[in-house]
Amino acid sequence: MDILQALLNGFGVALEPLNLLLVVLGCLVGTLIGVLPGIGPISGVALLVPLTFALKMPPESALILLAGIYYGAMYGGSTTSILLNIPGETSSVVTAIDGNKLAKQGKAGPALAMAAWGSFIAGTLSVVGLMTLGPLLAQWAIRFGPAEYFALMVFGFSTLSALAGKNLFKALIATGFGLMLATVGQDPQSGISRYTFGFLQLEDGMDFLVVAIGLFAVSEVLMLLEEKTPGALRAQVGRIYLSFKDFMASLLTILRSSVLGFLIGVLPGAGASIASFVAYTTEKRLLGSKARFGEGDLRGVAAPESANNAAAGGAMIPLLTLGLPGSGTTAIMLGALMSLGVTPGPQMFQQHPEVVWGLIASMYVGNAVLLLLNLPLVGLFVRLLAVPAWFLIPAVLAVSFIGVYAVNNNPFDLLLMAVFGLVGYLMRKLEFPLAPVLLGLVLGYLMEINLRRAMTISNGDVGYLFSSPIAVGLWVLAGLSLLAPVLVARFRKQGLGGDEEL
Repeated sequence: MDILQALLNGFGVALEPLNLLLVVLGCLVGTLIGVLPGIGPISGVALLVPLTFALKMPPESALILLAGIYYGAMYGGSTTSILLNIPGETSSVVTAIDGNKLAKQGKAGPALAMAAWGSFIAGTLSVVGLMTLGPLLAQWAIRFGPAEYFALMVFGFSTLSALAGKNLFKALIATGFGLMLATVGQDPQSGISRYTFGFLQLEDGMDFLVVAIGLFAVSEVLMLLEEKTPGALRAQVGRIYLSFKDFMASLLTILRSSVLGFLIGVLPGAGASIASFVAYTTEKRLLGSKARFGEGDLRGVAAPESANNAAAGGAMIPLLTLGLPGSGTTAIMLGALMSLGVTPGPQMFQQHPEVVWGLIASMYVGNAVLLLLNLPLVGLFVRLLAVPAWFLIPAVLAVSFIGVYAVNNNPFDLLLMAVFGLVGYLMRKLEFPLAPVLLGLVLGYLMEINLRRAMTISNGDVGYLFSSPIAVGLWVLAGLSLLAPVLVARFRKQGLGGDEEL
């Protein structure tokens, strides 16, 4: 009852005219930021922080605006991934795998609608989790040390076969390439430069978005230019609406991915990108031959979109209850709150209830606003595919270059993106999967830094990696994930053999 009363008080804060306007504004701006590649939620929130000070907003209003931009960007990131194979932000890379295939099959409308519904359900469930389980999950998340994070990264890599496509060996090579890219830059402990080949621009490592847009968007343009009749894109608009049957077929995927994404989002530093990868690969394993992941399956859109939006809600838990940012975006929000005189931590629910419960209520409102904003725009977005190829292809390149330049304002990134575009084109021609490269890049740095921390803490004792129940549980899950394809194939073979005997 106390929670319900606090939530009602929160709605009293969220539905004040100013705060309601800020919710709508934040959602709209966040959606536009998500659609534009390169900006992303971190840059979007950072750009709007000075506005909160200039307008002298109270802390609850400032947090409502910034949170609206955050989950709005998570919503919008899927649009260009599905339509043009350009990830709007890092967590939308996985969405492009099936989303763009669906667009090429004339199902861009259902794919966009599925992304909107999956995001809405996941976002709502994550707010329920934030409201009811926040302090408990925060205490669980704080138990994750280097050993547990390393085991989590190993579990992430154990799902690789779900991204492998037709050839696991080629997927392993692609993952190795991604791991190599993750080692470029300064050594995380000594600060010594490695594999930069004298380029100062590589001191900070390979920017994920530069690599992703190069591999996916630029290579896609090169593949389109190779076609004899690129104008055929005009005929691929297809139907716009999501059928009730398709929605129900994906509902369990949405629910499972929402829970998984929320739990990963609670872990400081894990982030929505890892959540989307793990959710996609988990669903592909669970559904097996029942699904057509990688060939154009709506559940391949529902899983990553649900996971990354749930992760955004989960990242709020360590921020509000422990004062620990769960992602880069929440780190900026933490700084903004502290500048406004509010210090997040265990006592925040008691000391600043109007901030916490106003935010929670605004997230319920914001998810509804985002659904109402995005569903009517599906038809408009799908019409992009009707644009003649002679205009669309240069526009895709222009958006890609502008988006990449906006990340660091560095011309070197444009050259790097072009190089990865050529690499992606060659990989496509040789039938190497692209997603494992990004998995290696995302998990490689986190894996290395947590392994080295674990070895430093334990003075080189490898047994430390198996020293806690959480770490052991993750190692067991990784082992089961590796053995699952073999076991499933054996059971199917035995089943077929039994049928033949009958």
